[in-house]
Amino acid sequence: MKIRQNIRHWAAKKALTTPVVGDYANDKLVDMHTRIFLEKADEERREERRAHLDDFFDATMDTYVAALESGMPEAEAREVTHVQANFDFFNHGWTEMMEIPADEFEAHFRRYESFFKRYGITVDDPLGAFRPEGGIAEAPATPEKLDDPEYENAIAGFADDVYVDTPEGQYVGRGTDEPADVDLSQAPGMGDSDEEAKAD
Repeated sequence: MKIRQNIRHWAAKKALTTPVVGDYANDKLVDMHTRIFLEKADEERREERRAHLDDFFDATMDTYVAALESGMPEAEAREVTHVQANFDFFNHGWTEMMEIPADEFEAHFRRYESFFKRYGITVDDPLGAFRPEGGIAEAPATPEKLDDPEYENAIAGFADDVYVDTPEGQYVGRGTDEPADVDLSQAPGMGDSDEEAKAD
């Protein structure tokens, strides 16, 4: 999968794994991901999906931290959460929100199979052990879009590794090296800047 990686992603990682500010950063990142993915949906569908996406992305923040703790590089840990989201979007028929076509699911799953199996994550159960005890908000599906899916926002052909778009414009499997000094204020929602990081 193609994802971006810049200083804001490294700052977000640091914020999420720092006591006290972690919860605040979590909420800001959830809001950001919900907003970005809702913008891919038809306007009349956005509000009915908002609560579901908020709950879902909140759970994937726990996945991200667990993936980091398992030893994954930042780019791979983040890609894992995007794979989860694409499984969920597919299950709901939200093909316009998908980043990868469904025929690449198996390849992505196999790359992270040991992690996914450890936490019970499957296409049918994208959150697995990270599903909150109280569940997550429901949202209407659009299964008719699965009959002849267009995947208008998906980028195919990058299922064999994580491809990272660096500020230099290069795609590098597994991602870049973490900077020595990361400023928490550069994480989304943590500083004074209105700039928002992309959700990939």
